[in-house]
Amino acid sequence: MEPVKAKMTTTDQAKDPLATTCSYWVPRKKRRCKMTANKDSQFCGAHAPPTATTSTSNEKSGEDAFQERIPCPLDHKHTVFKRKLAKHLTICNARDQESSMPYIVKGVNSGEDLKETDEKLDKFNQIKMHELADEEFYSLIDKVKELYDKHINSSIQELQLSHESLKEELNRKDYGQETLRQLTQASSLLGILENDHQLTDVTSYVEFGAGKGQLAYYLATALQDQQLSQSQVVLIDRMSLRHKKDNKLANKEVVQRIRADIADLKLSALPELKKTQRTVAISKHLCGAATDLTLRCLLSDENASSDYVLIALCCHHRCSWRSYVGRKFLQEAGIGPREFAILTKMVSWAVCGTGLSRERRKAMETAAFPPTETNTQRLNRQEREQIGQQCKRVLDYGRLEYLRSHGYQAELKFYVSRDVTLENVVLLARPSSSKLECQNKCS
Repeated sequence: MEPVKAKMTTTDQAKDPLATTCSYWVPRKKRRCKMTANKDSQFCGAHAPPTATTSTSNEKSGEDAFQERIPCPLDHKHTVFKRKLAKHLTICNARDQESSMPYIVKGVNSGEDLKETDEKLDKFNQIKMHELADEEFYSLIDKVKELYDKHINSSIQELQLSHESLKEELNRKDYGQETLRQLTQASSLLGILENDHQLTDVTSYVEFGAGKGQLAYYLATALQDQQLSQSQVVLIDRMSLRHKKDNKLANKEVVQRIRADIADLKLSALPELKKTQRTVAISKHLCGAATDLTLRCLLSDENASSDYVLIALCCHHRCSWRSYVGRKFLQEAGIGPREFAILTKMVSWAVCGTGLSRERRKAMETAAFPPTETNTQRLNRQEREQIGQQCKRVLDYGRLEYLRSHGYQAELKFYVSRDVTLENVVLLARPSSSKLECQNKCS
């Protein structure tokens, strides 16, 4: 008779927490997986090896133990037993549940057809900077400098404000630096809305790429504090996230969440917007191509109109030629899809061209001697950072031109200092007087 194996007690588990948690090492997070390990296994279900070497007395568990796990085709961030794939696809949180909604039109904001194929564009994106010939490298830099000096230079002014609704939060001593940075940005963006008289009643505030809804939470709080009871905040995001900040609102009716990809969103068909008279589009750090998709969503729909646009810009390296709204502006300057792909690599120099952390960089700025330059590339760190910033602003200026061509007054502002975030530029736009007159006549 085999001896009965003693079960691990609570005390034993407390002494050895690794005995009950998955042993898989997560390279990106540089730690072990925190999920509970399967019975008689060192790994959780997501990280279990394709084949098992142990058996269990439970028949169902035994079947699963020998089943191969594969990445979910809807979301590769998690895995599923291959045998259960069909059932999983019907209940997966990443499944397309909104395709039947009237406001979902596949690819409506993806951009016009291009003569370049996706394969050719992908090939451009694989270009290595160090493989470029000097002639092409410096020619593109000269074009960027010329555009920057002609259209931007010192035209971007500071507009660093704050909002009363976040004053108490910003004064909390228990918050870390990262939390305070995020709150400072949200406070300034709300301050800009208030300064431009955009915190009004009977208004829908549509936050694109809302994520966990931190900005929406503080905006909704500000609306409630000012008793703007007929206004609402509509959050647009393609993912279903946990720990959403907007869930903490006492009055949840002020916030509406819409699960949709911005590329497929037809704004005029959104029933929530019919409840109000005005629409204000906002976003905090809308990554790369998502900014261009948002601008197309706002301006390409003839039946939709936005009374104000506020987008904190970031992640220009994730822009794509297909969705970018400023293609005409760049093409007139001799910048095509190949040069665009190179330009989107150069923009990263603006935030990592120094190779130093924010704290280290600040310490060196106050030092009595300059740091030793050991870079072996064609540009030194300071030059790379400057060119990276200029590339970002050139891409942003193309967006301004797109807005202006659709009857909007548009500008860029520094809404926080670089100590808070290196991505400190916000795009602001509102309909011009002529566009407003046209809208009034049409209505």
